[in-house]
Amino acid sequence: MYDLLIIGAGSSGSAIAARASENPNLNILLIEAGPDYADTSTTPQDITNSHNNSYTAHDWGLNYNPTQYRTSPFPRGRVTGGSSSVNTTIALRGTPEDYDEWADLGNDAWSWKEVLPAFNRLERDLDYGDKAYHGDAGPVSIRRYPDAELLPAHQAFLASAGQLGYDDCPDANDPTGSGAGPQPMNKLGRLRISSALAYLAPARLRPNLTIRAKTHVRRLLIKNRVCIGIEVENSAGQTEQLFARTIVLSAGAIMSPAILMRSGLGPAAQLSKLSIPVVEDIPAVGQNLSDHPALSVVANVKSGVNINHDDPIIQTILRYTCAGSNKRNDLQIEQLSFAGRRQDPPRFAIAGVVEYQYGRGEIRLASADPMVNPIIDNRFCEDSRDASRLVTCLQDILRFTQSGPLADMIDSVVFPDPARGFDAASLDTLVRKFSASGYHPCGTVKMGPKEDPGAVVDQFGCCHTIDNLVVADASIMPFVPRANTNLTCIMIGEKIGEWLRQSPARYGL
Repeated sequence: MYDLLIIGAGSSGSAIAARASENPNLNILLIEAGPDYADTSTTPQDITNSHNNSYTAHDWGLNYNPTQYRTSPFPRGRVTGGSSSVNTTIALRGTPEDYDEWADLGNDAWSWKEVLPAFNRLERDLDYGDKAYHGDAGPVSIRRYPDAELLPAHQAFLASAGQLGYDDCPDANDPTGSGAGPQPMNKLGRLRISSALAYLAPARLRPNLTIRAKTHVRRLLIKNRVCIGIEVENSAGQTEQLFARTIVLSAGAIMSPAILMRSGLGPAAQLSKLSIPVVEDIPAVGQNLSDHPALSVVANVKSGVNINHDDPIIQTILRYTCAGSNKRNDLQIEQLSFAGRRQDPPRFAIAGVVEYQYGRGEIRLASADPMVNPIIDNRFCEDSRDASRLVTCLQDILRFTQSGPLADMIDSVVFPDPARGFDAASLDTLVRKFSASGYHPCGTVKMGPKEDPGAVVDQFGCCHTIDNLVVADASIMPFVPRANTNLTCIMIGEKIGEWLRQSPARYGL
């Protein structure tokens, strides 16, 4: 029997395994549904090359409903490193206010003051490592493109932002920062610094850490309200049971609630409809899905403007506050080097993102079959506060296309359709139908005090109703932070991994 069994070797799970295994007295098993690559020489290029996103070979094949009108693919990494192995390598932190709001909800261990040491511990910031709010010796290398390496469209984007009155922001991870500047990214050259490379590579040789790949979790094993192990389908296609003193569920904001529900932990009415025996009626499991509603302006570029699909898609960012909002940096604009994968006609996009979301969606099971993916309903822009701010963001983007250095590169805007107009009413209709995900799902196994009916786990990740069960990934966030979520997911792994290493008794070890 293992002391600790971790489900999911993603952004959080890899960090947990690495930090917890620093305690030589803990015998740890790390389970991953996808493949595992022991070093960069054996890792496929779609994972190592940060200019690519792996949408097929290392993907879960999920679909989601961003709005009631559409269904689209929802990429999630199915490999050691999880989505950090396939994403765009954006290394943003949320605002300090995000984490202080988490603390205000009864999670005082997650205030900005409490999470900053974990953020610093995880990073090796190659540009600002000497700052008190940055780290210079962590496993995740972070850098920003210098001016000389910015592509022409990104240079024009920053110049246009300055002309439009936005502040210059050389470090988007400065706790007080707002404005336009280079995007912090966890890559070195083209090499994607995933959690697998940053955390598992140095940890995998420890004798107390075992990694089992291509092992799909069917359900948790629960006896007398205690989680004692898991049932899996192993790499040979056989059903197997594995046991441990404590189980850490770190399968992400989509798969963690799905595993809980398949195990009989979730909304009783939903489970009963699928003939899943109800172990514990926990209505909040799968609810509170929080993400970033987004939509892009797409433009054909003028003859002579080079669009190269092998370029990095993102180099720059604008973080700012919507007019009339009391949520700082609640909007984000990103220049994209190209739009889609078609070479003709040459075009690029400018993405608008609502960073502070008010609306919520949910995750539901489609079947009791562990091989059937869950249903993801985001319900983007059904809350008028989200819709109105995304409309404002699109209108702000359109200003970039009308005059200035970026506009000088544009032949015509093709989306939104100019024939339909860019007035607020037309754009409101558009965002309520076509808004999409920033692919930052959070909140579906929310943390909070036991008296909070929406909380499934406490602030240490321990399940309120089942002993020896810990959840530690994006699903425990009360709401999505005002940033791409990979760095916050790693931070969660750092904190809970450290707690497991230093205070194992808290977790029944």
